Amino acid sequence: METQSTSHEQLVVLFVIFFFTFSSTRCFIEVESHPLPENHAAFFIFGDSFLDAGNNNYINTTTLDQANFWPYGQTHFRYPTGRFSDGRLVSDFIAEFAKLPLIPPFLQPGFHQYHNGVNFASAGAGALSETFHGSVIELKAQIKYFKEVETWLKRKLWKAEGGLILSKAVYLFSIGTNDYMSLFLTNSPFLKSHSISEYVELVIGNLTTSIKQVHDSGGRKFGFMNLPPMGCSPGLRVAGGDADGRCLEEFGAYANEHNQRLVKLLQDLEKQLKGFKYSLYDFSSSLRQRMENPLKYGLKEGREACCGTGRFRGVFSCGGRRRVKEFESCRNPNEYVFWDSYHLTESLHKELAREMWSGSFNSHSSLKYLFQTT
Repeated sequence: METQSTSHEQLVVLFVIFFFTFSSTRCFIEVESHPLPENHAAFFIFGDSFLDAGNNNYINTTTLDQANFWPYGQTHFRYPTGRFSDGRLVSDFIAEFAKLPLIPPFLQPGFHQYHNGVNFASAGAGALSETFHGSVIELKAQIKYFKEVETWLKRKLWKAEGGLILSKAVYLFSIGTNDYMSLFLTNSPFLKSHSISEYVELVIGNLTTSIKQVHDSGGRKFGFMNLPPMGCSPGLRVAGGDADGRCLEEFGAYANEHNQRLVKLLQDLEKQLKGFKYSLYDFSSSLRQRMENPLKYGLKEGREACCGTGRFRGVFSCGGRRRVKEFESCRNPNEYVFWDSYHLTESLHKELAREMWSGSFNSHSSLKYLFQTT
């Protein structure tokens, strides 16, 4: 009996040693299975058609908010991806500069790997839920999707490692243009019921809430693009009905107020939020200079779109899948600022991305600094 008891105790001891040895090995393997490269920074993207990499391909909307048909995508991809350009977008080039792969749209079927980030942007989206409601993924919904990704990262990886990815990541926002364009394109009741200041306060308020929610999830490094002078886009030049095709100055009043408020907001958040770092790209000044002086930047056309119809090719018909079916397309998009009535060519996106990366036309930090700093 004594011999049997001793043997039993020895087996128990051996089992315990084996169990803890195996468990330690298993934990080591799990940690090592998702190693974070040094200085790895994921890239999360929120916004509208300037950054949408194809999310609107997968929602119930109209072709006014989709670009998944030819000739969109003709320059780089050689097929339409859902990007509102002849090729790549600012966010695609930023990912390249940061040595990341193309950041895919969140709704892309079969995509569930978020270590490098994901793109939540939706063409037509605004900071306000009322903006093109029911046809786009509003900013509030984009943040909801981000929260789902946060949960995935912290469950799939160890919580600490998922949190590390979120804290090192860069979060790029380009939102607000549609909140103001919708006032003029849809005869919105907001135009008469709110002053410019009141309406901008609503937009900035929703943006502030979204930024704080990302910060609460661990986000610390933020990139922003202010609003471009879309009143001078071919589409709004035509919509304004001016005989000389001048810019729609009413839109400019909203954009200017918004941009001033955005500067103040980011300065305040830097003081209020722990570890908050930001880069603000002056999209407005950079684009305006190219529209007004295209030759200076190696371009030929700053007012007319490459793809569309009518005056300035400002009728939003590129691809013949929208309300107006007739359209024409230029031979060389690289010579143009605008690809269609409201959106930019790949060559412009690349130039803007270089400025954002290097810090020219930026206030505060460059995106390069945000990606490379801890």
